[in-house]
This record gives sequence, structure tokens and C-alpha cells, in this order.
Amino acid sequence: MQFTQTFVPTARDVGLLPIVTEQFLMIALFSFAGAFVFFLTSRHSLAPWHRASGTLTAIICLVAGVSYWWIRYYYHDMLHALAALPPDPTARRKLIHDSFFAIGEYRYIDWAVTTPLLLLKMVLTLKVKPREIMGTIAILLGADFLMVITGAIGDQQLAPDGNVLTKAHLFWGTISTAFYLVIPYLLFVRLGPRYGGRGDDPSGRAFRLMAFSTVTTWGVYPLGYLVPSLFPHADLNWVHLAFAVADIVNKIGVGVIAYLAGAQELEERVPRESVQKAWLVG
Repeated sequence: MQFTQTFVPTARDVGLLPIVTEQFLMIALFSFAGAFVFFLTSRHSLAPWHRASGTLTAIICLVAGVSYWWIRYYYHDMLHALAALPPDPTARRKLIHDSFFAIGEYRYIDWAVTTPLLLLKMVLTLKVKPREIMGTIAILLGADFLMVITGAIGDQQLAPDGNVLTKAHLFWGTISTAFYLVIPYLLFVRLGPRYGGRGDDPSGRAFRLMAFSTVTTWGVYPLGYLVPSLFPHADLNWVHLAFAVADIVNKIGVGVIAYLAGAQELEERVPRESVQKAWLVG
């Protein structure tokens, strides 16, 4: 619906799925904004060795929230253009298709910043001194960054008419996957077995759960990457929805796992110290 200077889309104008997609983009934006405030202000509810991890979570949510502001902003503009189109399914599908790759640039900028921070957060949960594993951290973050960059290059393999160049798209996707495989190898083979025993159980459990996300919920992204090549006539709004849900789970969900571990360790530490002080006074 068009007001004097504002366009508010309805299902009558653009269809139900685009409306649901925009609503999920807004939910993601509000979720990241709220999570940023929560994690930033709750750092002192964590054991001291978890506070840097809490700060990283707040930064991740800030970057993701700003990214989703832009994503939702441009998606809303696309809906405005979609509402102005004649009722031609081909033209509407092409606009959604072309806008998906334009908006995707902001997703890759987000991932280039947030995914290395997520991995660094996982490493900090082990409570190992960074200088002890500086080489492993460098390889881990480097592989992650190259995974995102090569994925971004592949995502922009488009012909002048906007269609996906399938061979080039899949080629760069394969390279991105090769860099990705380095990540679970380092987490599960190099870091987990060697340093996972340091500290108490909450940190170990948190690390395993967060590392597990890299081989489960992270899988949404390569699957979404493949959709335009394997299913060229698919409605890419479904991929927008999948990415929004995955971002919330992988960024806020992982942050909550680390937060609960840090809060539990603080609760276990404070009574013990109080008892020790009382014993010395007595």
C-alpha cells in the first residue's frame, strides 16, 4: 500500500512469501539489536576468563544487526519495485532473482567479519593462552576468511542477463568448500582433543556444542549457495528465510551457549571463594 511518501507492502501487492521474508529480516534485525545490548551489559555476570568472549559476541551481534538493517532496507526497496510490476510471473521472478545477488553482497561482508570472530570466540572458550596456539588460530581465521571471499566471488558469477554462470559458480563454491573443511578439522582434531580438557566441564561442553554448529547449522549456507545453480527457477525468498534463521542460530545461539557456560562457572566460583574467606576470618 502506498501512503503519501511511504510504501508499506501487503500480500495483495507483492505476495505472501515476500511479506513473510521481510518480516523475518526485521525479526533478525531486532534480535541482533537486543542481543547486542544484552551481551554488552551482561559481561560482569560471567567468569573473568569468559568476558572477552562476551565482548566478541556483542561485536558479532552489532555487525550482524547493521548488516540486516541494510539487507532489509534494500529488500524493502525491491518490494516497492515488485509491487509496481504488472502481474507477470516471469518478470517478478527475475526481479527477486536479481535482487537476491545484489543483497547477497551485504551478507558476505557480514560473514567476512562475523565468522572469524565466531571461531575466535570458540577458541577463547578453551581458556588456552592465544600465544600457545597462534599458528593454529592464524590458519583457522585465514581459512575462514578465504572461505567467505571465494564464496562471494562465486556468488557474483552472473551473465549479463543476470543468470547464474553455473560452471563458474560451482567452481568457486568448490574452492570455498575446500577452505571450509579446514575449520572442522582444526576444531575437532587439533584443538578439541588437545586443549578441551583444560578448565572445568561447562567450558568443555560449550566448546563442543559451538564447534558442532560448524558441521550442522553452518551447512545451511552452502546449501543456499547451490540453490540458484541447481534450481534456477526456485523462489530465492526461501534462501533469504533460511539464511536469516541460520544467522540468528549461529550468532546469537552460539553466544548464549558461551554465556551460560561463563555464568555457570562464575556461580561455582563465588561460593567457593566466599567459603575460603570465611574460613580464613574464622
